[in-house]
Amino acid sequence: MRAADRLVAETVRRGGPWLAVLAVTSVLGAFAQLALPLVLGRTVDELVAGGTGTATWLGACACVVILTVACDTLGVWASGSSGARSSAWLRERVVRNVLGIGPAVTRRFPEGDLVTRMGLNTEEIGHVPESLVTGAALVIPTAGGIVALTLIDPLLTATLVVGLVLIALVLRAFLTVSTAIAGDYQAAQSDIAARLVDALAGARTIAAAGTADRERARVLTALPLLRRHAMAMWRANARAGVQAGAVVPLLEVAVLGVGGLRLAGGDLTAGELYAAARYVVLGAGLGSALGYVGRLARARAAAARVDELVAESPRSYGTRPLPPGPGTLELRDVDAGGLHEVDLVIPGGQAVAVVGRSGAGKSLLAAVAGRLVDPRHGTVHLDGVPLPDLSREALRRAVGYAFERPVLLGGTVAAAIALGAPAPAPAPARVPGADTGPGPGPGRHSRRRTGTEKATRSGDGRTGQPDGNGEVVRAAARAARADTFVRRLPLGYDTPLQEAPMSGGERQRLGLARAFAQGQRLLILDDATSSLDTVTERQVARALSGELRDRTRLIVTHRVATAAAADRVIWLDDGRVRACGSHHTLWADPAYRAVFQAGAS
Repeated sequence: MRAADRLVAETVRRGGPWLAVLAVTSVLGAFAQLALPLVLGRTVDELVAGGTGTATWLGACACVVILTVACDTLGVWASGSSGARSSAWLRERVVRNVLGIGPAVTRRFPEGDLVTRMGLNTEEIGHVPESLVTGAALVIPTAGGIVALTLIDPLLTATLVVGLVLIALVLRAFLTVSTAIAGDYQAAQSDIAARLVDALAGARTIAAAGTADRERARVLTALPLLRRHAMAMWRANARAGVQAGAVVPLLEVAVLGVGGLRLAGGDLTAGELYAAARYVVLGAGLGSALGYVGRLARARAAAARVDELVAESPRSYGTRPLPPGPGTLELRDVDAGGLHEVDLVIPGGQAVAVVGRSGAGKSLLAAVAGRLVDPRHGTVHLDGVPLPDLSREALRRAVGYAFERPVLLGGTVAAAIALGAPAPAPAPARVPGADTGPGPGPGRHSRRRTGTEKATRSGDGRTGQPDGNGEVVRAAARAARADTFVRRLPLGYDTPLQEAPMSGGERQRLGLARAFAQGQRLLILDDATSSLDTVTERQVARALSGELRDRTRLIVTHRVATAAAADRVIWLDDGRVRACGSHHTLWADPAYRAVFQAGAS
């Protein structure tokens, strides 16, 4: 739990200025609580003695009460603000780290589990500043009560300390037990979330198969376990509450009994006895820390789960630019989990198909080639430069990816295609008076622009795409055979994605367009044409061998026509390169033909 405790401590430090406000109000409130018994005791003595300072002490009582209420009110506001700030910082750190690690993290943790860790668990850790500060503030009344009782009568102090030791032992045991139970509870939550995400992704399949009841039972498999952990947490909390609750009244009775004997012997006044009774209540208030300890236990358990996401360092990048070159790709003795001893040289400008049965390592090879995944052993070079030495900008501008099921990100269709594309050079400054367009304004405003023209001329202003990126978007869409259907959308390229219903093939074409707009030197297509009809696939293939022929193309495929059109074919078998050559030459091997006959993907 040491790493988890360090993460908790770091989260507390990120509470911001409101955490200081919370600390100040908690301390002031604690001292106000300490002062109240003293002020009340003096007021009682003045009333009994009929002194002239009664009004003064009553006013002091009112001031202390007002201060207590004000501190409580401001403390509630400060605890919420500091908790929100801490949670936001932690979520940002986790998201940045997970995205920086890349696909490797999704291989270790299911999507639903990741969502639970980044959502519920970070929220529980975000409550730590309030729990620690407010809980620590309880020590002030306890310590003050001990000091005050010592000043009144040391015998009363000894009685109080014995009870406080018992309460501290109860809290320590509760923290240990609750942390373990909370970890099991959170793991069961993640299991349910992971199953639910899988079910939602396959909702159409479940509906078509009529297996909703069976799937519901599968998703809720961990529900009895979740209930068992919840009941264990409740029992631990109840047991600790009963133990602390039994100690507190016994402690008060013991102190009051001793104080009563001292009063009867003339060693205490009535006001001192009243103050002593109040200080015992404050001193024994340490037992009310049970709720804060429970929150801390859940936060520690959550921090242990979140620490698994932040312990691994994100992928680092170098600073080197990519030198001029044709896009030659070299894999030297690469080992990456499912890949073993892969040595390949792909000359720049070639179209290379990667084929093999399911599980042969095709997608992993594609991920390693563009540094979505780093190999455990070996190196990957692009035009002679190891990929880790390249800067992030140089690498991502050089390599464009298209996937079988692309996820479209951005406010509009144009923004989805332009995602990650290099910004164009700034337009030269316009000379005043040089515009000779018709009418009172510049000629470019003389007619109404369509959605297509707006995308071409200005890009997507809502998502911050730079002006001039529109032509890059249009050219990439044309190469991917997406331009025609995009122009039929209500606002053309400016159509919001949520208002642009698309088939699987149309989404794939936008994914291809995004890769074409981004990858200036190397295109990696991971089964990215599987949903295209035959005619469209041939048109995309012509673009790959036509206007995109100056780029190196690595194409993962299971289609014979795609492999036949490639310059070379890399045949993977069980993570190793079984053969490399032309499709025509490899076709003579029955095992090679069986790869396509089996419909490998």
